[in-house]
Amino acid sequence: MSLRTPVDVPAALELGRVHFIAIGGAGMSGIARLFHELGVPVSGSDQVDSATLHELADQGITTFVGHSAAQLGEADTVVVSSAIRESNPELVEARRRGLRVLHRSAALAALMRGRVGISIAGTHGKTTTTGMCAVMLTAAGADPSYVIGSPLASSGTSAHLGTGQAFVVEADESDGSFLQYPTTVAVVTNVEADHLDNWATPEAYLQGFEKFASQHGVRALVAGVDDAGAAELARRMRDNGLEVITYGTGSDCDVLLGNLDFEGTHASADLTYRGHTVRLQLQVPGKYNLENAAAAYAVGRFLGLDHEALLRGARSFTGTLRRFQLVGRPAGIAVYDDYAHHPTELRAALTAARRAVEGGGRLVACFQPHLFSRTTEFAEEFGEALALADVSFVTDIYAAREDPVPGVTGMLVVEAARRHGADVRWVPDKGDLAGEIAAQIRPGDLVMTLGAGDVTLVGPLLVGQLGGSTA
Repeated sequence: MSLRTPVDVPAALELGRVHFIAIGGAGMSGIARLFHELGVPVSGSDQVDSATLHELADQGITTFVGHSAAQLGEADTVVVSSAIRESNPELVEARRRGLRVLHRSAALAALMRGRVGISIAGTHGKTTTTGMCAVMLTAAGADPSYVIGSPLASSGTSAHLGTGQAFVVEADESDGSFLQYPTTVAVVTNVEADHLDNWATPEAYLQGFEKFASQHGVRALVAGVDDAGAAELARRMRDNGLEVITYGTGSDCDVLLGNLDFEGTHASADLTYRGHTVRLQLQVPGKYNLENAAAAYAVGRFLGLDHEALLRGARSFTGTLRRFQLVGRPAGIAVYDDYAHHPTELRAALTAARRAVEGGGRLVACFQPHLFSRTTEFAEEFGEALALADVSFVTDIYAAREDPVPGVTGMLVVEAARRHGADVRWVPDKGDLAGEIAAQIRPGDLVMTLGAGDVTLVGPLLVGQLGGSTA
């Protein structure tokens, strides 16, 4: 993967027939749905069959399992994700025929044209903050359009074509996609070096966010300044004359969080804005979620939306899938799943999970490292984070888009965890995890599967082995 250069895109209705390669992904399927709702003829393929493909087909979208040049049909435009290689037969055929080929970010930008773009960026917390923003703006009557990287737990949908002017999107920095979106309000939750296989250095990574907030049309930056990187970005952008709205626990924040309280899987805090203090209450755990809600609140207030309605929306938010998601409660054991795949995310998820452990139970972590490059870069930090759990299981690396690197395996994380005093078990084959965990846990334990790969399959298997049913 490499950094993408933004391209000029026409409006969505000018793209003709659109074919999506890898249409089954949460983000890609949401974009495809919105094109279909606009009346654009849509088709798409994915490597494996899935419930998402069946849902798209039920909505009238032509879907295929597997990839074949013939599946392009009469497409005028082909949409791809960063994970699609040039050797994909459908992409090869699109190139041969001279069709317009757009990255998924450009296709989404086509949908956003003419709207008030709210682009949610940051190293961590993008998905949840985008979901909170969508829910809170909806509660305030704005009926925003949105595309989220994971479905909302309450509705099971990751995208909506609203009647209002606001268009809320999760803006991915990993490949530079966030520079593609027509943005009015730029939100940056944090800036902590990641994806250095693309950005090369931490400073270049920060400069990417600076470019994101400096795009033509950006009227304000909303920044989470408890994070040093986002605080530095806020300082630079304020020096450049951009309106900056800060949030966090520091006394000089525009949206100030104080008196934080955590009870089980809930969180609350005093929220102060322009001298007025109210209680912010959430059904999701962790300081990070209070900060995410503060970011969404700042967006809503910038748009002139009702204060109380925004808070009601925050109270109603029940999360997005794979973000501290309850899988089941078999035999007195709570099983959760989380997308955490960076050391900071791992620490935040395990800290929140620790508060949710009841009685004398233990916190049991099951971690699947994501990418060889990230494992090489952060093995020590992953190991340190896993020491927050009472017992940890580590499986081998989910390669995603990368080819194997000799000598780089999940064992690097295991060794680092042991150096930090963790009780950690090495289970290289993911298929063995559910049985290994089942043999070790006891009533009262809280088990959390963590990672951006297919470790999400382990939780339901574990619940089944323990005689329970999924939530």
